[in-house]
Amino acid sequence: MGVIRQALDKILAGHEPYPAVVVDATWNLVAANAAAAMFMEGVPEELLREPVNVMRLSLHPQAMGGRLLNLAEVRAHLLHQLRRQAEMSGNGQLAELHDELASYTYPGVDLNVAHVPGPADILVPLRIAAGDRVLSMFTTIATFGTPVDVTVSELAIETFWPSDEETAAAFRKNA
Repeated sequence: MGVIRQALDKILAGHEPYPAVVVDATWNLVAANAAAAMFMEGVPEELLREPVNVMRLSLHPQAMGGRLLNLAEVRAHLLHQLRRQAEMSGNGQLAELHDELASYTYPGVDLNVAHVPGPADILVPLRIAAGDRVLSMFTTIATFGTPVDVTVSELAIETFWPSDEETAAAFRKNA
């Protein structure tokens, strides 16, 4: 795992000043770069106890779910993705996580959106309130192409990219 850890560290550091995380098969945080700390700002301590679950952080009302300006769209996409993963893998932990996230309520937020992202959509933007700014991003997920170890095959690297120059400048300023 030493070689893999070095590769992951290189990928995470190379993606700075933009956020990047490494997750396992159940979306638990394995590693993150410094820029990813912005996702954990103001998050209650109980959500940051190991294992930190990235899906939970993304949708919990007291975490990013409370800061997403396009919550309904992102929530619909993530729940669909998680349900599909749970069904394809037969992983009960993913099914339980899906049910937990689907039960979250957000007072004053209409979760019935006119457009639920589908296969024809290239990406689902993330619009996050960050102080007096709106950060707009999209993500990509990468896996190791020829893993020899089952542990490595279960890792995914999610990188966050700015959707506009304003967001890119905000990240560069905070680096």
